[in-house]
Amino acid sequence: MNWASRILLVIIPALLFAQTKPANEFNVSFVNVAKQAGLTHKTIYGDEHKNKYLLETTGCGVAWFDYDNDGWLDLFFVNGTRLSGFPKGSEPTSKLYKNNRNGTFTDITKQAGLARTGWGQSVCIGDYDNDGFEDLFVSYFGKNALYKNNGHGTFTDVSEKAGVAGQKTRWGAGAAFLDYDKDGKLDLFVANYIDLDLKTAPTPETGPCLYKGVMVACGPPGLEGGKNILYHNEGNGTFTDVSEKAGILKTNGTYGLGVVTADFDNDGWTDIYVADDSAPAILYHNNKNGTFTDVATEAGCAYSGDGKPQAGMGVSAGDFDGDGMLDIFKTNFSGDTSTLYRNVTKSGGAMTFDDVTFTAGIGLNTRWLGWGCGFLDFDNDSWLDILLVNGHVYPEVEKLTTEAGYPQRKVLYQNLRSGQFKDITEAIGGAIAEPTASRGCAFADYDNDGDVDVIINPVNDVPVLMRADSTTNNNWLSVRALGTKSNRSGLGARIQLTLETEDKKTRTLMDEVRSGGSYYSQNDLRVHFGLGKATKVKSLEIKWPSGAVETINDVAANQVVVVKEGTGVVKK
Repeated sequence: MNWASRILLVIIPALLFAQTKPANEFNVSFVNVAKQAGLTHKTIYGDEHKNKYLLETTGCGVAWFDYDNDGWLDLFFVNGTRLSGFPKGSEPTSKLYKNNRNGTFTDITKQAGLARTGWGQSVCIGDYDNDGFEDLFVSYFGKNALYKNNGHGTFTDVSEKAGVAGQKTRWGAGAAFLDYDKDGKLDLFVANYIDLDLKTAPTPETGPCLYKGVMVACGPPGLEGGKNILYHNEGNGTFTDVSEKAGILKTNGTYGLGVVTADFDNDGWTDIYVADDSAPAILYHNNKNGTFTDVATEAGCAYSGDGKPQAGMGVSAGDFDGDGMLDIFKTNFSGDTSTLYRNVTKSGGAMTFDDVTFTAGIGLNTRWLGWGCGFLDFDNDSWLDILLVNGHVYPEVEKLTTEAGYPQRKVLYQNLRSGQFKDITEAIGGAIAEPTASRGCAFADYDNDGDVDVIINPVNDVPVLMRADSTTNNNWLSVRALGTKSNRSGLGARIQLTLETEDKKTRTLMDEVRSGGSYYSQNDLRVHFGLGKATKVKSLEIKWPSGAVETINDVAANQVVVVKEGTGVVKK
């Protein structure tokens, strides 16, 4: 497709957008309440004005998770460091905040045993030992960390004992727990970015490495790409690296960053998608026999629509058009668009995606450098919107007038229910339009009021907590799936709702419980659905990883429902 055709594909949908659904009908605003919530620490990551190595650019993730099972979501922030180091006792550490159930949080990092310093990267959660408490995995440049949740507010670092710390310094990137072989025990996938040795790595001057005439950190092209890892859970507290025999090392792309897991072909088995930087993306198809095959190229989700590799960062999965198939949204480098792949896989057929970036209206934006992202129904109208957070990778771009700046605004795309989206960021204004040097971001209804809030972990700045305030009067339902025969976290469980719309039509909504996602981050394990004006769900169906199917009829809207495999609703 030539650029003239692409421009028409942008202009024509843009004219339709204004007629379909005005932005002022969204009726959702965002307020940054981080300071009053008590989230005041600073995430440190590399030098603030000039970076020597690419290591100083990637930033950290953030996780929403209910570590104490009290029904209120707590927060875990990964933190970084600097090449120059810090005086003993003043090093930045990761942070765990307990939700006080009144809009505020308390820092309990030290007493929880989570105050580690280093080049932290991503975070994901999952109950790997099925003891009823969610555990934490944090990837690092260095050795990774697996923290066992002891169930009484403390965690124990079991990384070495479990076999997931790594035998050498590696640049761990996005990660996710998943039960790829459906044995009821959570396995672990870890992407790796670059095999970086700071003793031999090129510097901006020795490269020389230039971005629009300005010296910047070198890479990733020219540096050795990292190799992704799949760990199998042995059920005795240990994991085994099965990357080679599982086919994880056989890929077309490298430089892995964001990771999302989902059943993309509706065959009941979890697949893995990896956003690669400056290389084709990876789609590991689960072969149902303990092995995976990278099918991204033939599936149509490895490259941009014009066949070029992109600098992928964050990634999310969601059924934006309501056809029962999980689609993919991926953020990329500035000067490029984010990418929207529509899943058009036929039943029983090979996975197939169409790049609908331009026809869907996503191609309007090329200024922003995207990181964390997600498909979320912010206005609870039962159609998934898209939010991404942005920030340039090089602090040196402040010298350039051609760039959008180092801190950048977020982008909220409203789903127009026609396969198209509209950027309504400026129309909404407030916190969502304020520039931030964003990296990781995660989504959850932390105040349990029925709308989805956003936490952002920036670079060299304090967190941003965007509380969503809605006046739509739309209804919602959140579902927490607890496995018994399946893994206790319910990861991989597919949740399907059937409801009646205002015009008396039947509508089906679908999503899955997943670990990881966005960029380096963890969303709420409670799956949130907007219901529009429907006051109840006619049927709630859960397809568990074990193969069991559970159906609950006539579920009232505007509540969190906890469903235990084989038992049904155990808590509201």
